[in-house]
Amino acid sequence: MRFLLDAEQRAFAASLDALLTASDTPCAIREWGRGERASGRALWRRVAEAGVFGLAVPEEYGGLGVRPVELAVAFVELGRHAVPGPVVETVVAAALLGEPSPSAKRLLPSLASGEALATVAHEGSYALDGEAADVRLSLAPDGLRLAPGHGPVRPSLDPARRLTPLTPGGELLTAEPPVEHALAHARLATAAQALGVGLALLDRTVAYVKQRTQFGVPIGSFQAVKHRLADVKIALEFARPLVFGAALTMAPADVAAAKVAACEAAYRAARTALQSHGAIGYTAEYDLSLWLTKARALRTAWGTPRECRALVVSGGGRRW
Repeated sequence: MRFLLDAEQRAFAASLDALLTASDTPCAIREWGRGERASGRALWRRVAEAGVFGLAVPEEYGGLGVRPVELAVAFVELGRHAVPGPVVETVVAAALLGEPSPSAKRLLPSLASGEALATVAHEGSYALDGEAADVRLSLAPDGLRLAPGHGPVRPSLDPARRLTPLTPGGELLTAEPPVEHALAHARLATAAQALGVGLALLDRTVAYVKQRTQFGVPIGSFQAVKHRLADVKIALEFARPLVFGAALTMAPADVAAAKVAACEAAYRAARTALQSHGAIGYTAEYDLSLWLTKARALRTAWGTPRECRALVVSGGGRRW
């Protein structure tokens, strides 16, 4: 099988990269982490106008149709630029609401257009950016509910990932939400986002080791540094076809394998980046930290490595 992107997909990725490069995402990330939403919301609208969230929404509700491969292409770029906000959760919400229903007609157009942000969590657990979301979906024992509010914000390893419990109760949207379908989309988007984070970390580290010197030479000339960076490069390149292969099949085991490979590769990239940067890599003021913390957070989001490996070994599905 060939997993090369076609010309249209490559152009889509390039246009997103250009849009996000011009958007000063580090500033938006830091403001989002402080609870300041203006720049993050503006960035969200630009991403939505580029069609990203429409790739998870059926055409009859204002989307572009459910297109997992293009969605993976987009999320690689969102990860490469560490875009803040509940980007994966909005895709999950679209997947949960994708069946024809009055709630789909009411809620999906605003998700596709970027007018609304969504978050999703099990009742009693923490939701990402619950205080910023316009649509809060709670998976309750009796089905999918529209949560009426949220609890206090809790800190996270990634400062830009603000966690809140959702208020129990609320309108019952459907008694039988497509949970497995939504989980597959969550893991695919997370895997693609992690791949982008890992690629960004590798690029930043390669550039840094060419500049930092020890004993009068760049540290990038040392064999030990070259070997670590080569290992990261290999891990990311092995993860890439798994991500796009999973987008083609959307089989639960394939998506789980892609998530393990991409998130572990991103985590390796983060550890190598931190070691290569030395003391400056530990400072929150240095932009590298925005990617380091995201790599760690994505590793366990929407399924831990152990859970995903178990699913791959079993070769089947698993209830969320």
